[in-house]
Amino acid sequence: MAQSPTADVIVLFGGTGDLAQRMLFASLYFLDADGFLADDFRVIATARAEMTAEAFADQVHESIKVRAGGVDAKVWKRFSARLDYVGGDATKPAGMVALKKSLGDAKTPIFFLALSPSLFAPVCAALGEAGLGGPSSRIVLEKPIGRDLQSSIVINDAVGAVFPEQSVFRIDHYLGKETVQNLIALRFANTLFEPLWNNLTIDHVQITVAETEGVGDRWPYYDEYGALRDMVQNHMLQLLCLVAMEPPSDMAPESLRNEKVKVLRSLRPFTRADVQSISVRGQYTPGVVGGGSAAGYESERGQASNTETFVALRADIDNWRWAGVPFFLRTGKRLPERRTQIAIQFKPVPHSIFGDHAKADLVANRLVIDLQPDEDIELTLMNQAPGLTQGGMRLQSLPLSLSLLRAYSGPNARRRIAYERLLLDVMHGNGTLFVRRDEVEQAWTWIDGIEAAWADSGMVPKPYAAGSWGPAGAFALIERSERAWYD
Repeated sequence: MAQSPTADVIVLFGGTGDLAQRMLFASLYFLDADGFLADDFRVIATARAEMTAEAFADQVHESIKVRAGGVDAKVWKRFSARLDYVGGDATKPAGMVALKKSLGDAKTPIFFLALSPSLFAPVCAALGEAGLGGPSSRIVLEKPIGRDLQSSIVINDAVGAVFPEQSVFRIDHYLGKETVQNLIALRFANTLFEPLWNNLTIDHVQITVAETEGVGDRWPYYDEYGALRDMVQNHMLQLLCLVAMEPPSDMAPESLRNEKVKVLRSLRPFTRADVQSISVRGQYTPGVVGGGSAAGYESERGQASNTETFVALRADIDNWRWAGVPFFLRTGKRLPERRTQIAIQFKPVPHSIFGDHAKADLVANRLVIDLQPDEDIELTLMNQAPGLTQGGMRLQSLPLSLSLLRAYSGPNARRRIAYERLLLDVMHGNGTLFVRRDEVEQAWTWIDGIEAAWADSGMVPKPYAAGSWGPAGAFALIERSERAWYD
């Protein structure tokens, strides 16, 4: 694989926005603190607001100092010297004049669009007219890339008219999490798991992304997208692909991304005939979360809505490895706890030699991968229960834990922001953890099929109380196969 040139500047469009202020500047600051930024690397922010570079630096300082550890004066002095700010409308060619001047003789710039997807096309067109596009530049697109297949194609065509595919980095911050990357190491750096990673030994897989907060002020965006488009289409399908993909030939970007696309192409389409038995839509109503009262979605929005805030699905992958193994996906707002988790449930032993007295003690192995709030990998194994007993051996299940928090704890340890890894990879032109165009469009094809089946069958969101695990139908969905959610 040819070595890509290292970027010498990053331009953050939407530099005054929430994503940039909460995540991106802090990530760049920590990369600087750890010595990953070259001495001449620069950070340029641009937005419509007019302000001086000094005032903007003060704003960035305020956003970073709330992080654990605060701001180190020596690192801040170095980092603030890299900062610049350019005000203007980036969707217009005239808005690129000052930006182009600030870029100067930069050879490999990164353009990070922390903007609404509706602005991707005009900003790319303006970059192209200003002569800032092309293969020597890199562009980062924050999800979502459209709201369905057709709008995604329009956006990708507009971006592709200015930037070649190898220069486009579609970001999903879940792929920057340490535990997600560790899933790749777990599968392909150990002989223990891969021979068992198939329908002969795995009973089913559960992927849960649960959030305690509601939609709040984000309802104008959320009401257009809903839980299916907002969470399942990107985060959850990415996790599913990493669990289900075949071993890539190497860690080159195209090798890994090719295998993920194969998984997406193997997903069984939803139909009007089966959608009501293998999917659930829900919308939260008033309830109690974390000991406090929580409003319903419609009262937050101010009027009635048909948007789902909860989705549960049974996904089937029609290939040799996974035939007959259901993947159960569940995500929602206003659930009892914040959790992102993958549970791999293995099949029980084919025959128990321990007698009836140990029957209730014998449970099948389970591999649980927690992404948040804590990063942990736990394998549940059967063990002899210590102590003397009459009538034979007693069993108990015990966890083997690979906790990143415990394994890498120390006075200088901190939990990295997922964007740190992703920004570093963009700087070095490594697209392994980013999403390719055909991957995005294949995911949208499957999601659009679910939306169409919902519409054809007249499925509307079922109410669930805030603080619960969703509508009753979510439990019936998995219980039909004589399984249960791992809670």
